[in-house]
Parts: sequence; structure tokens; C-alpha cells
Amino acid sequence: MSSNRSVFDAHLTAIQAIARDVAARHAADVDARSRFPEETLAALKRARLLSAPVPEDLGGPGFGVRQLAELCATLARACGSSAMVLAMHYAQVACLVRHGIGTPFFPAFLEELAENQLLLASMTSEQGTFGEMRTSLCAVRREGGRFALDKDATTASYCAQADAILVTARRSPEAPGTDQVLVLVRRGDCHLTQTGTWDALGMRGTCSPGFQLASAGPEEQILTRPFEEIAAQTMVPFSHILWSSLWWGIAADAVGRAAELVRDQARRHPGVVPPSAVPLAQVSAELQTLRHNWLSVAEALDELEAQGAEGHRQLRSIGWALKLNHLKMSASEAAPRIVHQALQVAGILGYKNDTPFSVGRHYRDVLSASLMISNARIAAKNASMLLVYKEQ
Repeated sequence: MSSNRSVFDAHLTAIQAIARDVAARHAADVDARSRFPEETLAALKRARLLSAPVPEDLGGPGFGVRQLAELCATLARACGSSAMVLAMHYAQVACLVRHGIGTPFFPAFLEELAENQLLLASMTSEQGTFGEMRTSLCAVRREGGRFALDKDATTASYCAQADAILVTARRSPEAPGTDQVLVLVRRGDCHLTQTGTWDALGMRGTCSPGFQLASAGPEEQILTRPFEEIAAQTMVPFSHILWSSLWWGIAADAVGRAAELVRDQARRHPGVVPPSAVPLAQVSAELQTLRHNWLSVAEALDELEAQGAEGHRQLRSIGWALKLNHLKMSASEAAPRIVHQALQVAGILGYKNDTPFSVGRHYRDVLSASLMISNARIAAKNASMLLVYKEQ
């Protein structure tokens, strides 16, 4: 984690400006047309925010997960889709930082990413696996120092716009479905055939249709560590924390809009507390609890990272898996509830799409939270772990 507070403050100031001046201005059009938030991503690249997780010696500031979460939460207050793209990108970069540094290829790639502000996507879903990230049907084929990999993904967020994609696959055609690797596929090394559309209820700017991938490249672009390890130590922890922070950001903007309406009512009737102020106070308390939840887990993860190998070992424990799963489930259920309460405070002006107090887009975006790695699937895994886990 970067210890230079002034460096982080500069990045935070930059993303606040982008959220205010770019993302907020285009969010409604991104949502209405279900299009990629290209203006926001261009601004993030100009501000060199895409390399935030890259270590200082490779050209980035080396921010920890709490700092990354603050950046995602800030952007989410303006555009949930933009923040989700940024969060997914940060999680993929973190996988390379934490599991690829010991190889010749990946440090050089991270330097390239920092220099050119490359955008990373991921492709973990697959037809026939029914949403189980830790199982693959496709397999890497290796020959003469190169690989070939084909995959039929059910959803693949912003893969058509990314400079490279991290793809899960079986280690070899002979390997079982759970023996997976993570492969970096550059845009120039693959062909994407879109197999579906992305006309979703919310998070429409993430552009997540299905794709068939056909790719080939140098074998050095396959991470040597098992995907099981990468998922447990980095992909899942970073995803759950960053997603929770951006869901909070969406909810915070909804509450902020409701609060502005209540303040406007109070200004029109000096000395009188509007009836809507009480439910506003109640939802504000719930919003604060949600923020404290993701902040505390983010800080704990940064502390474990500072411990090196021992911290990484703890990340593979049942206790940590439960902690992360509980955060994801609680945040994904709290955020829609908070937005709903904000709508009750704002009333009809929050319900209408053509007022400054509208929370319609917020409502639809945040409803995706419980579906991103289904809460029902997570609860089933938690149930089996709790049968053997005892709190320390």
C-alpha cells in the first residue's frame, strides 16, 4: 500500500473532478443507450488513474485496496457503470501485481500498462458451468512455447473495449475442471464474436454480453500460480471489497439527493423540521454502517498484505472466506434497501426520471449487486464452511 498521502490525495482529487465534470454529465446517456462510458474512461486514462494498483517501481503509485476502494466509491456517486468498470479493472491489475511479479513477462507488462494506461477485463464465466467461477470447460493448449485458448463466455464485461483480458481455463486438455490457470490475452492476440446482447435492467454501461473467444499467444502470458490461489488471495477479496465500496457510492448519492430535497423543504419553512427529516436520519445511519463495513475489511486486507507470506496464508483460511462472503452479501443487500429508503424520502420527485432528485438509475444499478456471484450460491458455500469452522 502506498504510504504517500499526498500522492493518494492527488488521485482522489482527480477522480472527484472526473466524477463531477465527466461521469455525472454522461451517466444518463450511458444508461439510456446501454453504451460504454468512453468519456469517463478517457478521462481516467488522462489522469493516469488506471495504474493505481501498480507498484511504484513499475510506474504506478502502488495503492492498497482501501485506497482503491475510495476511488471506486467516489466515481460510483456519479456513474455506477463507470465505477464497476474501474473496480473490475483494478481487481485484474491486482491479480497481476500479486501473482505475476516473479516472472519475466508480467513486470514488463505492468510497466506497459502504467505507461499506456491499458484497460484490463476478465472472462471467468462459461457456457455449461452454470456461473461457477472455479470450474472451467475450456482448456489451454500449449505447443512450441505458445498457447491456444478458445472460450464461450456467457457474460464478459467490456471485453470489446479492453486492451487485454484475463481468461480462466483448465491448465491442459487433460486437467480436471477445477485445475485452472489465468491467461492474459492481448487484444491483438484474439478474436471476439459477440453471442448475445446487453439490454439489462441496470449497470448498462458495463457492456456485458456473451462472447466466443479465440486466442493464441506466447506461453509466458499464462500466470504460473494456480487460479485457485489467485482467486482466494486476490480476485475474490478485491472484487468483494471494491464492489461493496461502489455499491455504497451509488447508495450515498441516492441519499444525498434525498437529503438535498429535505433541505430545500426546510429552507422554505424556516424553524420547522420537515417530517421527511426523520427517515432521512435513519437511512443516513444505515449508509454509515455500510461504509464502515467495507472500510474495515479493506483495512484488514491491507494489513495482511503487509505481513507477506503469513498474511497470504490467512487469506486462504475459512475465516477469511467467510468474512469476505459476509461483506459481499450484506453490502449487496443493504445498498438496494438504502436506495429504496432514499426513494421513500424523496417521494415522487425521486421516482420521476426528469428531476434532480431522481434515483431511478441508482435503483436499477444497485439491484445487480445480489446477482454478481449469486448471494444464494455464496450462502450455500457459507453453510458448508460453517459446519467445520469455529470462531477463533
